[in-house]
Amino acid sequence: MMVRIWRWGVRGRDALLKRWWQFRGHLMFSALGVKNGEGVRFYGLPVVSLAPDSSIELGSRVVLCSHPHYTALGVARPVVLRTLAPGAVIRVGSDVGISGGVICAAVSVEIGNQCLFGADVQITDTDFHPLAAKNRRFEKRLEYISNAAVVIEDNVFLGAGVRVLKGVRIGRNTVVGAGSIVVRDLPSDVVAVGVPARIVNNLNSENEAAP
Repeated sequence: MMVRIWRWGVRGRDALLKRWWQFRGHLMFSALGVKNGEGVRFYGLPVVSLAPDSSIELGSRVVLCSHPHYTALGVARPVVLRTLAPGAVIRVGSDVGISGGVICAAVSVEIGNQCLFGADVQITDTDFHPLAAKNRRFEKRLEYISNAAVVIEDNVFLGAGVRVLKGVRIGRNTVVGAGSIVVRDLPSDVVAVGVPARIVNNLNSENEAAP
């Protein structure tokens, strides 16, 4: 079998690998109960886990890139989709592209349609551990940990390495520059950069940076 594959050359092996990823990816989603629309594509296999009574939903034509060969900057890790508690929800709209991104939800992370996430974006709605010093290392009960839902509206572009933290809402069409950390809401139609992310420009009606 391996000899036959090598004889196909690079294109043949690449095509076979892509078909294998589609088969394994959709099989994984089906086994785990992930809901997805038509045309979801896998480049490499994501890491997916669901807490009991939680859900992950993907719209149509979502692209999950977990392999460094298939995106210009490469990726440091596979795509990670993970719910952390009963009732938690991850909902991703249609025509969204995610490359090596991490989405963790203890409550809710909602992503609109046509969003574009650069390499290694992280989106979380939880602090994972309590702020109080006592027993911080081992405390896992959600009532002692700060959690707040995240909403990213349609057509948002998050540059490579952006981190979106709990309780944030990002308005439609907004662009967040590479390496920024978003800790508070951003309105629609702006460009924001920095740590923490601050608005540095507005977008005009044609979605281009205003002079």
